[in-house]
Amino acid sequence: MRLYLGISVILLAVLIAASGIAALTRGWVLPTNRKHVIRPQLYGWGQLVIAIALCCQAAFGLMTNDLDTRQWGTLTGSVLMVTGILVIAVSRRATGHRQRRSAQ
Repeated sequence: MRLYLGISVILLAVLIAASGIAALTRGWVLPTNRKHVIRPQLYGWGQLVIAIALCCQAAFGLMTNDLDTRQWGTLTGSVLMVTGILVIAVSRRATGHRQRRSAQ
């Protein structure tokens, strides 16, 4: 059962990483996210960090028997996951230049 879970998580990480590389190199974002993403390169970096986090959690959480190594590895994966989510959230924010509406 652990092998199936590990393969599924690694496959998901590869798909996320492929999408992140496409966003970095070409500026391409999935059609469901195109409307929301303002900075595609930053979005791609966030996806790559999330893919690395998933690989880290799968490697340490499922394939290591040492308890200390498993705890620190999954903690590292969790910190990377939160970092990737924050980077993606920043990529969806406007740059800070607000346009004022003229009162007519």
